[in-house]
This record gives sequence, structure tokens and C-alpha cells, in this order.
Amino acid sequence: MDPLSVSPKISKIRHRHRHSCVACFKMFNRREHLVEHMKIASHSLHQPRCPVCLKHSKSFESVREHLNVPDHLFKGNCKTIFSIRGCTLCLQLFEEPTSLADHQIKCHLSAPRLLGTATQGSAVNASLNASGTRFKAVAIDCEMVGGGDDGSIDLCASICMVDENENVIFSTHVQPQVPVTNYRNEVTGLTEEDLKDGMPLQFVRERVLSILGNGHNDGTGRLLVGHDLKHDMNCLKLQYPSHLLRDTATYRPLMKTNLVSQSLKYLTKSYLGYKIQCGKHEPYEDCVSAMRLYKRMRDQEHGVCGKAEGDDGLNSWKQSELEKMKPEELYRNSRSDYRCWCLDRIINP
Repeated sequence: MDPLSVSPKISKIRHRHRHSCVACFKMFNRREHLVEHMKIASHSLHQPRCPVCLKHSKSFESVREHLNVPDHLFKGNCKTIFSIRGCTLCLQLFEEPTSLADHQIKCHLSAPRLLGTATQGSAVNASLNASGTRFKAVAIDCEMVGGGDDGSIDLCASICMVDENENVIFSTHVQPQVPVTNYRNEVTGLTEEDLKDGMPLQFVRERVLSILGNGHNDGTGRLLVGHDLKHDMNCLKLQYPSHLLRDTATYRPLMKTNLVSQSLKYLTKSYLGYKIQCGKHEPYEDCVSAMRLYKRMRDQEHGVCGKAEGDDGLNSWKQSELEKMKPEELYRNSRSDYRCWCLDRIINP
């Protein structure tokens, strides 16, 4: 939906003040203040926005707060309309209650269950999926045990990788490189016996890189999905090109209002509708949940705002040129300050 095509109420509000932002509706006394705001805010059609009034926000958490404002601060009709016609998971709005009910059946997912138990060090053909085409993305999750005198050194003890269809493509326990002083059993469920015949870390690293296509810059490397990938990569002693990482902990729309990371447990309950990590952490469950979050973000329909190579949005224009633009023109020339995951679908159909 075009954010410039708005309700009569919003249009009336905008015309009341000459220097108002068409994305977040903030008002300014001077045109140069509006221009400065637009340069800092980096508004674009990729930003999360209220499905009712189309107000843009930094994150979906901000949109949720906007739609759940306390009654004594309640203004407008967004909260009322959304409570009747909106999906609380994906924040879409529907014209009819029946359409909403049908959608919620598909949107509200069940917790993943691994059918059978992957054998130690097992892996399927990591290059092809069932239809014979290459995977575009794989998800990874590692569980850590503790080393060192106080057990604070993170050691990779198990790893799981899944494809976009939630099939396990690699799963194994990992031999610790130094003595384990804390198995963190209440979280990992692991014991000394589990790790006794684990795969050496070097072999694990080689297998992971083989699955990922070695992260080639020619586009053959796969997208790597996960939550707090920096932590997993550090424990595996791996580096991977940042442009191929899809981290649900650092993706701007999934962060808190103050742009601090949310837990995977919170994101899964809020955006997918089921609980995880109620007892010990299951690598397969965490892997699948991260992949589902990625796909839900990737499959959003935003259209293309055409950020060409070298296009720095409003910073590409002279200040004098920007101050001559109407608010709608400023918005059309503005660019997001993060790469939206929906572009993965557009670039790799």
C-alpha cells in the first residue's frame, strides 16, 4: 500500500501544518528542520508501519506499542480498528472478519518437531534439496558448554543446520577443545557422555563451510540465518561475509523500540505464535524458529524503492535542492538505512 495514499483524516492533519513528515506525521516549524529529520529518520516503504494509519516506525515493536497505547493516551482509531480486523502476529489488516480468521489459521504456527533423531554427525546432500535446486538459505544454531576455571568460556558442544523446508542438513555433537567445567545441563541437556564421541571442531568447520558454499562473493555462497550469529561464528572460529548473514537478533525491524536485540524466545512467541525454550534448548527448534522468522520477514510485500548502486538517498542531494522539495518528494527520495530482507526474494526469485 502506498503510504502517500492515506485516509481523509490523516490528509486533513497534514494540510493543517505545512512542514509535516508524510511518514511519521511529525511536524516542524521550518522546512530545513523537516529536511534534517528526513535525512536522519531514513524513512522508506521498507519500514514497519501501522496497518491502519500507515505511520512509519523503526521497528515492529514500536508499531505494537502504537496499536496498544493505554486508553488514557488513546487518540485516533488505530487501536479500535486493529483490535477487530488485525492479526496480532504479522500485523496485517483485513477487510472482513472471515478473511482474518482464515489468515490466522495459517499465520499461527505450531512448534517444530523433529521426526526421528538425526544420527551423530549426520548430514544430507547440502548442495541440493528435494527438487534438485540449490538452497538459498540455511539456518544454524549452536549450543555451548563452559570451559575455564569458572565455566565462563563458551565451547561449541552441538550444532544443527536446517534448510528452508526445515529439513536437517547437518547435526552433530562437537568435541570440546579444552576440558569442560560446566555442561550447563539445565539449558543444553548435555552430559560428558554425549560429547565423548563428538566430531572434532575442525571437521565441523569444514562441513559448515561446505554447506554454505564457502561464502564466495560471486553469489554462490548461501544466506546464513540464525539468532545472534556473531556468537555462533565465534564459537565455531568461523568468519562469513556480512552481506550473507541474516541475523534475527540484529535485524532492525525485529529489535526493541530502542534498537536493542530481542530474545529468540520472545520473537518466536510474538511473531510465530508458539513457545520455545521452555526447558532445555533444542538446536533444531531454535534453528527452525530463526528460519521461520527470516521467511516471514522476507515474504513481506513492500515493492521496490529502487536504491541503485551509489544512491545515498537524501544525502545525494544538495541542501538547497532538498529544501525546495515537497514532503512527498522528500519521502520518495529517502532510502532505508538497513537492507530489507524482502529484497532477497526480489533479487533471488
